[in-house]
Amino acid sequence: MDGRRRGGQTRQMRTDVSFLSHGTRLAAWHWSGEGDALTSTGGRPCVVMAHGFGATKDAGLEPFAERFAAAGADVLMFDYRGFGTSEGFERQVVDHRRHREDYVAAVAHARTLEGVDPDRIVLWGSSYSGGHVVAVAGGDPRIAGVVSQGAAMDGLGAVLQIVSYAGLLHLLKLSAHALRDAVGHLLRRPPRLMPIVGPPGSVAAITSADGESGYRTIMGPTFRNEMPGRCVLPIMTNRPVTHAKRLHMPLMLVLASQDSIAPPSAVERVGRLARGPVTIERLDVGHFDIYVGEPFETSVAAQVEFLRTL
Repeated sequence: MDGRRRGGQTRQMRTDVSFLSHGTRLAAWHWSGEGDALTSTGGRPCVVMAHGFGATKDAGLEPFAERFAAAGADVLMFDYRGFGTSEGFERQVVDHRRHREDYVAAVAHARTLEGVDPDRIVLWGSSYSGGHVVAVAGGDPRIAGVVSQGAAMDGLGAVLQIVSYAGLLHLLKLSAHALRDAVGHLLRRPPRLMPIVGPPGSVAAITSADGESGYRTIMGPTFRNEMPGRCVLPIMTNRPVTHAKRLHMPLMLVLASQDSIAPPSAVERVGRLARGPVTIERLDVGHFDIYVGEPFETSVAAQVEFLRTL
């Protein structure tokens, strides 16, 4: 259990839990909702959370979880297979298809938690996982609501964004590194690792002007700045926007209008295509600003209000 203090306020108690995804044990944290403000006859809602591109659960997500738990919702926050404290023979494999499978497993576990209403599961994602939750909810009509912030909704658009800030030559270098690793993987060779984030001009997946400083601001002790080069290849095929029309549950989109990594236009498109009620919280900030300071306070307050409507 954890009951540390920050800013003079007691943090909600969390417990270490685990569950299986495709035979691999995933490490997770669970917070029980406080009070009965959100409790219905079926139980409390539960927010299922995971992080973005190559990130781990100890990277700036706890403050969100604590606010949700204080409002009365349970929270289940987990690490993907091969990341953080989760198990997995293949480490640091960033692949949206695997991550979505892990979300599905987390939802199944959340529905078994004592006191949780299995029909009031809320998916929460940020950055890369902000897209995952749209795709996963599109395949599960029982999901009660979705919160997606600073989301990567269109991999094709994200690749074009890389070209806009780093140039075509950089994209070609990334692709060459990825293809060499992919061939080596087929030949059962050790992975050719590359940084997840690096300074502008370096051979890394993310090299925007605010990338390195943004990751430094939020990353926790279990984050490793490396991934197999082949993980670059699936990015273009990760297009959660194509699942938007399957969303009939309430959807909240937190849009960072100055986002240099995940194009805001794709987030807007998801909002237009979704079939259920859509709430959009627009913030005039960059991709990483939504985790700290006033943007965080504004965003998390709106997210708590959204939970109260479900």
